[in-house]
This record gives sequence, structure tokens and C-alpha cells, in this order.
Amino acid sequence: MSLDADKIQKRLCSLLCANVTIRKKHKSLLQIETPFYFPDGDPYLIFLKEMPGGILRLSDMGHTMMHLSYDNDIEKFKEGTRGKIFEQIKGEFNIGVEEGEFFVETQIDNIGLNIFRLGQSLTRINDLIFLNRARAESTFYEDLQEQLFKIVSEEKIRKDYYFEEMDNSRDYPIDFRIEGKHAPLFLFGIPNRDKARLTTIILERLIRAKADFDSLLIFSDQGTIPKQDLARLSNAGGEMIASLDAETDFTRKLSRKVA
Repeated sequence: MSLDADKIQKRLCSLLCANVTIRKKHKSLLQIETPFYFPDGDPYLIFLKEMPGGILRLSDMGHTMMHLSYDNDIEKFKEGTRGKIFEQIKGEFNIGVEEGEFFVETQIDNIGLNIFRLGQSLTRINDLIFLNRARAESTFYEDLQEQLFKIVSEEKIRKDYYFEEMDNSRDYPIDFRIEGKHAPLFLFGIPNRDKARLTTIILERLIRAKADFDSLLIFSDQGTIPKQDLARLSNAGGEMIASLDAETDFTRKLSRKVA
């Protein structure tokens, strides 16, 4: 079978055109309905509007950020790892942003290409929601520190602490040391199985070194840790918090131990 490029191109064009419709909203604004959808089934809203000076602008008119704000704190898209990726997306697709509106300036001859360009950028921006606490280790630690500083003043916290009285202490970092009521509190963030195993080793070495401490273990998602690893960790460690989303539990357990 030989591929007939012209025939396939005509077929693709007819299919794509069938999935793109234009609706007139008013004199200088058209809505372009495309086959682009959010994971929950809502369509992307893309508009073509005429700007002063006859410039044409393809825009989501702020709909994407509004859609994401229903279930996410969109301010976090401007911070840390999310913020860096957000800026990369803007640069890669050369899209403009004004007060939550994403847009691309276009000539009429390039409108098709730019619809896809804007659609791709909105898809990538929507994918930022998958950088949540359960999926991205880098943002997990950022979120953990942010939440910790809301509960405990920073002067009581030492990040990346080493218990110097233990042999080879630099090989066994403690995420946070916090001034405790009865003993120093060693707090560990656990985003995955590897960190669960490392934390078990650190705790066991601290116990063998007869360190005086309490421990608090905060998981990204405790349900993703294999049962055997979790059992070993629970034998060595202290109280656990199943997820950063359990903010009330985190605050209650941490406040009881902090001086």
C-alpha cells in the first residue's frame, strides 16, 4: 500500500474543519470552538477579537485560569518550580498574559497555526495541576516548608540538619530540626518509597547513637508507600501524617511537640 499524501491531506483538512466552528458573539468578537478539552470535559474557550489598530488577537479571555482556580491555588503557579515552568511555557509558545488572559497576536493568514499554538500552551498550563503534592517531589518539599512556616516561627527551625554526634552524620540529613517541648523534633518529608527507606535508616542510626529526639513524618501520599517499607518506618519513627492535605492533623500534631 502506498501513501497518497494529497488524499490524506484533503481528508485531514476536511476532518479538522468539521471540528472547528465559528460563532459570532458581537461585531468585533468571534468564538472559535475547537476539539480541545480540559480533563473534566469542559472545552477550551478561544476567541478572536479585533484590537485597536486592526490587530487580531486569539485569546482565552481569562477562562483557563478561572477554570483552574476552582480546584487549585493559582497563585502557586507563579512560585517555585511551577513558576519556572509557567515562564518556560510562555516563552516557548510566545504567548502574552494580561490579568489572567492568555493570548496570541495573529495575522489572518496564520490564524490556523496560532489556534493550535494557543491550544498547546493552554494544555501545558493545565498540566501544571499535575505538579501537585502527590506527584512532584520538588513541589512537595516547597509546599511542606511553606506549611511548616505557617505553624512554627522560622527562628525555631533548622533546615537540612545533621546530628553531629553520629558517625558520618553528613550521610544522614534531617529535613528539619525544630525546638521541641521535651526534645528536639526531627521532621522528615517523605514523597516516595526511596525517601521512606532512607528515613528508616536515619532514624535507626539516631536511635543507636542514643540521640534524644522526637520525630514527625509527613508523607506526600502514604498510600503509595509499600506496606513492608511503611511497617519498618513506623517501627523506627514517631507520629505520621498521611498527606500534606491533612492540614488540621499536621497543625495539631506539630503544635503539641513544638516549644
